[in-house]
Amino acid sequence: MKTDNPVLTRPCLGIIAQEVLRVVFQSVLFEKTKDYKKELTLEVPEFFIDLNLDQVIDAITLGKLEYDLKPFFYTTLDNIEAIRYRHEIFRDLENYALFECITSFAQKMRDMRQHLTQSGKLHYKYQKEKWFLDAVEIYCDASCCLLGDLERIDLTSRGLLAFREFLKNYIGSESFTLLNEETKNLRADLNAVEYSLFIKENRIVVRKYESEIDYSIEVKATFEKFKQGEIEDLKPKRTDWPDMNHVEAGVLDLIAKLYPETFLCLDNFNAKNIDYLDETIGTFDREIQFYVAYLEYIASFKRVGLRFCYPKISDESKEVYDYEVFDLALAKKILSEKNKSLVCNDFYLKDQERIFVVSGPNQGGKTTFARTFGQLHFIACLGCPVPGREAQLFMPDRIFTHFEKEENIKNLHGKLQDDLVRIHSILERATPNSIIIMNEIFTSTTLNDALFLSKKIMERVVKLGVLCVFVTFLDELALFGETTVSLVSTVVPENPALRTYRIVRRPADGLAYALSIAEKYRLTYDHLKERINQ
Repeated sequence: MKTDNPVLTRPCLGIIAQEVLRVVFQSVLFEKTKDYKKELTLEVPEFFIDLNLDQVIDAITLGKLEYDLKPFFYTTLDNIEAIRYRHEIFRDLENYALFECITSFAQKMRDMRQHLTQSGKLHYKYQKEKWFLDAVEIYCDASCCLLGDLERIDLTSRGLLAFREFLKNYIGSESFTLLNEETKNLRADLNAVEYSLFIKENRIVVRKYESEIDYSIEVKATFEKFKQGEIEDLKPKRTDWPDMNHVEAGVLDLIAKLYPETFLCLDNFNAKNIDYLDETIGTFDREIQFYVAYLEYIASFKRVGLRFCYPKISDESKEVYDYEVFDLALAKKILSEKNKSLVCNDFYLKDQERIFVVSGPNQGGKTTFARTFGQLHFIACLGCPVPGREAQLFMPDRIFTHFEKEENIKNLHGKLQDDLVRIHSILERATPNSIIIMNEIFTSTTLNDALFLSKKIMERVVKLGVLCVFVTFLDELALFGETTVSLVSTVVPENPALRTYRIVRRPADGLAYALSIAEKYRLTYDHLKERINQ
């Protein structure tokens, strides 16, 4: 049925145009429809606290709570092509000009939302409608400016190229063109409204401005010659409170009666454009902050010389490596403290190697290394750059961690039984494509029992063929077989009580640990000799 009513035709055209455009572009986070429709993880993954990833994600999303980014950082990708898709966008956003234009767009969209929020809080009709008009105007300007910026920048990523094409078609669509033109015309009409107020006692008369003389100009010119230096501004200060009082609202109602066509257009504009915000642009505004937030977070590390790279990812090969790697949570803490430096480490697994057995003295960086290994693989599966100069990592189906926890007196289990229950659960759920990280288990039992139980667990881990980090005080585990690699946290040779925080690939001999303990309790040869001579 043919109709000339723009209130009916434009929304229909807009819906059709938007559906056509979305066939080409969906998301800057997910290229494929199956990934885009994947359910996001809303709860904190169970291994986050063990790996200090909760601290990392809190720091990344700090100041961006309005975007609700945490579900994006909780949900890993499950195919390599999806990771490459994000890598491309990250690389594009390393262009400072592009990053700045995205930041500018985000600020305008934030201003738009603030106007909408304020409109909802106000009480007087025409004031509410004017704040809504301002929001739409900001939106149109933000969209047009973003397209202009994107067209001047050499993009290479599939995601941003597709979005630019979508934005170009959207802004050129009849729906957006009508919205933009109507917004500008209505703004011009409102700016053309002029009126005069005649105030006598408690009575106000409002009428159209009829070119009356502005006596304030003449008064100012007359007294200009008597001016002696700067004087205090005695004009009343404007309040930040945007709402109108009842007198101002009454005046505005009278002005609306003087310009009925303009204010009728304002009424109609609000009624028919309530859903003006395009869903895809709104989604882009939120999703692009995933990249912006992460790049802003790692910028502080880069400024002090720490390296980040785009890792090679495999869902088959378990030959992994990373050079100059560090713990993100620890790095954030150290950078906030003066006179402290961060130690980076290297690691690699090749051929049939699958398990790192990490030993050495306490407080030497063993647990930090274990956390780092888990952090790397999780962040890599988000499609983000990872700490390190060069890296190749595996795409796990799940990450499991077992770190020491306080004994739970409510379940009436001992600490050893709690450990066994938790480890049994991990081994039951793990697959050959999982990653397992165990940190100092069985510390509550005897040495012989701990060794016996640990060997049983190692047998299961080896049989599964999973990638594993096993932090332990049991050096014997490092010699379990060809799948195990011994890593040792080192100390300063001249002073075993001092840690280097270097994790090196070498056979475990227990000497560094023994010397460290002897030094701690003043049981070295020199200490004993000194005490005997006293």
